[in-house]
Order: sequence, then C-alpha cells, then structure tokens
Amino acid sequence: MIRQEEFARRRTRLMEEAGAQTMVLLAAAPQALRNGDAHYPYRQDSDFLYLTGFEEPEAVLVMLPGREQGEQLLFCRERNPERERWDGARLGLEGARETLGMDDAFPIEDMDEILPGLMEGCGRIYMMVGKDPALDQRVIGWRNRLRAEQKGQKGPGELVSLEHLLHEQRLFKSRDEIRCMQKAAKISAAAMTRAMRSCKPGMNEAEITAELLHEYQRHGCPPAYLPIVAGGDNALVLHYIDNNQPLPDNGLLLIDAGCEYQGYAADISRTFPVSGRFTPAQRELYELVLAAQEAAIDQVRPGRPFEAFHDAAVRTLTEGLKDLGLLSGDVDQLIEDESYRRFYMHKTGHWLGLDVHDVGDYRIDKQSRVLEKNMVVTVEPGLYMGHEDDIPEHWRGLGIRIEDDIRVTADNPENLTAAVPRKPDDIEAVMAG
Repeated sequence: MIRQEEFARRRTRLMEEAGAQTMVLLAAAPQALRNGDAHYPYRQDSDFLYLTGFEEPEAVLVMLPGREQGEQLLFCRERNPERERWDGARLGLEGARETLGMDDAFPIEDMDEILPGLMEGCGRIYMMVGKDPALDQRVIGWRNRLRAEQKGQKGPGELVSLEHLLHEQRLFKSRDEIRCMQKAAKISAAAMTRAMRSCKPGMNEAEITAELLHEYQRHGCPPAYLPIVAGGDNALVLHYIDNNQPLPDNGLLLIDAGCEYQGYAADISRTFPVSGRFTPAQRELYELVLAAQEAAIDQVRPGRPFEAFHDAAVRTLTEGLKDLGLLSGDVDQLIEDESYRRFYMHKTGHWLGLDVHDVGDYRIDKQSRVLEKNMVVTVEPGLYMGHEDDIPEHWRGLGIRIEDDIRVTADNPENLTAAVPRKPDDIEAVMAG
C-alpha cells in the first residue's frame, strides 16, 4: 500500500525539479464508453495515480511551486448524495484536503474561472502535451485569456512536456512500490500455477483464462492487461487475445498474463504441455529458451547496459539454433545479420511498474541506459517455429516464451515471479499434482 506521505514526497520532488514560477498540470483519465451507456471498468491515468493515489475521474491536479497560498491544488467532483446513490461515494473537496493532503480543492466545474488566474506569474506550464488535445486547447485558451486581461503582458510563455521529469522519477521504485509489485507478482504467480494444475486435454483456452481471472479477482485485483492464452499455433501470434480455441491435446500452451495490485503490474509468461508431459522435441526447444532466459537474467545488474540482457539472450538462442541445425554459419555473423529474427523477433524485456510497458528512457544520448538499483524489468526470450518446409516437422508450430519480473538490486537480480515453475521437470510435477 502506498502511503499518503509518499504521494506528497513525489509531488514535492516534482515541484523542485520544475522550479519556481512554473505550473504543473495533470488530468485524471476520462471514463470510456464500452457501448450504449455502459462504461469500461475505470482505470486511473498512471501519472495521475502516481502523484495522488486518487482513483476518481473528472479531476485535475495543479501544482504551483512556491505559491504562498498553497502549492498543491485539486479540481475534482463535489460530494453529491443523489449521484453517489447511483455511482458510488466521492471523496469531495474536503476529502481532497484531508485524505489526499492537498493545500486546497475546488469544484471541477469552476476550473475555467479559477485556473487562468493561477497562471499569473508562471513563465512555464508543464503538462502532458498532446495526450489530451481538448485539454491542450483549454490551457491555450486560458493563457490567451490571461494575456488579453493583462492588456498585452505575457502570460505563461511555454507549454513543456512533463514526461521527462515525471517518467524519470517513476522509473526508480520505492520500498512501498516494490512491496506492491511483490504482491502483484505473488498473486499472478498463484494464478499461473493454478492454470498449470487445471490444464488437461479436452479443455478450451477460455477455461484456462477463467482460472487466471478467478485467482486475480478473488484477491481484488484486475488483470494488468488482456491475457494471452494461446494453444498450439496460436502461440505464434505474439499478441493473441482471442482465447477461445480448443487446446491441442499433444501441443503446448503459452500463457502471458498478470494482475495489478494498487495499480502496479506483474507480467509472467510460461509455456507448458497440455498433456502434462513434454515431448522430446518440445523439451529441446523449451530448454534452449530457458537457458537464454537464465543468461539474460544474470545480466540484470547495476552498472550493466539495459541492452545487455537482450544481447545475452540473443547469443544463447543463436548458438542453440545453430546447434539444432536451424541456423548455420559463424555465430557472431549470424547475430550481426539478425538471422535469429526469423525465430525470435521481439526484444527480451521492458520496464515494469504502474504500466505493463512502463515509462522511462531506454537510451540516453543514443547509448543504452545503464541499469540502477530498484529499476524493474521483464526478461522474456522466446522461440517461434512456423510451418516452413525447412523446419523439421517435430518443431513446426511450436511457440515458446518464458517471462519473469526482475528487480535490479545492489548485487544479484531478484526474481519477483520465481514462485512459478520454469524447469521442465518442475512443470511436469506441478501438472501431475
């Protein structure tokens, strides 16, 4: 659980980086209609959630570093007993001050009247430029209105993207954030293990999906993204989400799934035999992917470039593909030519946090970013065998991916999702049980 003291520290740090005579402005996520008058489940904007912990729509956070009358303001919905009977409780203005620690709060309907005056003396406005074009136009309108009222004197001169300041801050996880991610990992690991235990010939992808969602939701957690539950050839589609086909009795099942806890995501992939036993051909490819993952995880250490763990996975996979006769030639040349991409076409990982593909720069000054303590990444090598004639028949149609969530520590990598079996013998033992 993220404490309000931490949200306050985040806002203070961001204001310090923005500097005096600036305004930082950030809006909550809008509600989205699914169809008719039915909405999608509401999920707060990750940046807004990071700074406030506030999970209601129709809100705007305004921060004014150094303002004597109060630096941290929230425009939000007022309490409304009639609407709350239909839609649920609202925090309201007083709650924004007392619970969220805001210096002041105003009705969201009064923003057009109040906010232009708050811009006076601000030379720069930090906001997510381009994320919400309608809000961009409102801010420009407020600025123009202020300039007109000041008879030609300049209002804020610059609209500057907030992304770099805020997303750099989000990249490094606090102790409480790590705890949330560990919780999400624990629940997601239990769901993945449950799917393994439940799987047997004659089942459908939808039944396995239901097992995952049941485990998430009994802990009060939504899925962090649409699960991928891909049997047989469906695993060759990297973002397969139909999840509605019969499982192949003697084939593999690839699952890529995770829940989120307090907004923080887990992201796990496992591939296992529907029958409960790997065939020799399936095990051969699976053990190659596992070796690539282990080599990659070993590179998730402070001071190593971000791309180092991808490079380690690529080298292991390329050497293995050559040994299996699927590639031929010098390994270094095969890597340089990217010959492996026929069988392994994606990167080996990404940042993880409030977003599954979390924010943060991967390169700085055109160089791979160096890993630092309390960054969290996924490590997810894979192999995907098509049905081309030059691929031995016993490997055709196999898609294998293994993914875990890894925290950079001061020393050895911490695997947050290690509770899910990875070794073939351990998988078979769980499925037999």
